[in-house]
Amino acid sequence: MEMISFDKAYDIVINSGSKTGIETVPFTDSLGRILAEAVVSEIDLPSFNKASVDGFACRKADILEDMDIIETIPAGKWPEKNISKGQSSRIMTGAPVPEGADCVIMVEDTTLLNSGKVRIEGTFKKSNISVKGEDVRSGDIVLKTGKKVKPQDIAVMAAVGHTSVKVMTMPKVAVISSGSELVEPHQIPAISQIRNSNASQLIAQVKEAGALGIYYGIAADNEEETLSVVDRAVSENDIVIITGGVSIGDFDFVPSVFEKAGIEILFRKIAVQPGKPTTFGIHAGTLVFGLPGNPVSSFLQFELLVRPLICKMMDYNWHPLIQKLPVREEIKRKSADRMALIPVIIDSDGFVSPVEYHGSAHISAFHEADGIISVQIGKERIKKGEIVSVRMI
Repeated sequence: MEMISFDKAYDIVINSGSKTGIETVPFTDSLGRILAEAVVSEIDLPSFNKASVDGFACRKADILEDMDIIETIPAGKWPEKNISKGQSSRIMTGAPVPEGADCVIMVEDTTLLNSGKVRIEGTFKKSNISVKGEDVRSGDIVLKTGKKVKPQDIAVMAAVGHTSVKVMTMPKVAVISSGSELVEPHQIPAISQIRNSNASQLIAQVKEAGALGIYYGIAADNEEETLSVVDRAVSENDIVIITGGVSIGDFDFVPSVFEKAGIEILFRKIAVQPGKPTTFGIHAGTLVFGLPGNPVSSFLQFELLVRPLICKMMDYNWHPLIQKLPVREEIKRKSADRMALIPVIIDSDGFVSPVEYHGSAHISAFHEADGIISVQIGKERIKKGEIVSVRMI
């Protein structure tokens, strides 16, 4: 199967997924979920004219004279008396403004007199009244369909009494690591073994993307064992990711396992560095990725291919943050036959420089990166000062 461009691979992946279902959850459990319905307010906010400061509610026409204080209105209590000429009510922030008052004078701008009256110092500045419905009107859409719920959105739902909400079902994403050389992070590697960093990284990426990650463990370099794990994962999930075993070595048999599992392989190689041996296929609606075993390759191909797919399946119009910035020094590369993905840092002056990076296994350097830049096929260098698009990570 021929190597294809990254753009073609992206189109194949993004057009292969189908939307997930819809479920109803308590609004307090909706953080990070994608709204499947608009949240509509059934009330005005504020629901009454309220004081926005501590002070005295009165008539603007009376602020040049000393005024009687007829009651004190704390937050949560409805006024018992209306304001008439020459009268005021002491009022607290958030309390309802009494009928007849058209302003609240800040307590800092007043003086209490021995006579029991209040005197306004200085000139009128503003009403200090939050008017009923000035923030939200009954029937207004306060949160749109397709929005990813943030903590402040939880507050909005609470304010309008929207205590249950319809959200898109999270895709179930299986993560499988392949390789007899791998041991789990809590284990001490023997000679020739390494700790499995890919699985933890990918599960975290899945969670950050808003999906449900399920770890299926390490499959040894044994075709029968790998096939058994893949068969089970494909039958139980919306997306399956297996890392390692996708190159062309003697023990890299994941593509053949895919075929035996009945997975239709749509591509096996992408003209990108790192990540060339990325494999993708479909099995009865389950989307299956074979990602390279090197952790930087798997990280990048997840961000570039899997995350957009997850977002589209949940009908979430996600776009990565892109910054256009100049390169600090010239960047050269030896070969230009593939699109290059280069991790970079952004310095305090807003210039971009490559991270010191020893290849796709060097995950310990990659954590320093602020983003990545892509260098298209055929381009051998980026000139000093040239503006590049930095995809933030």
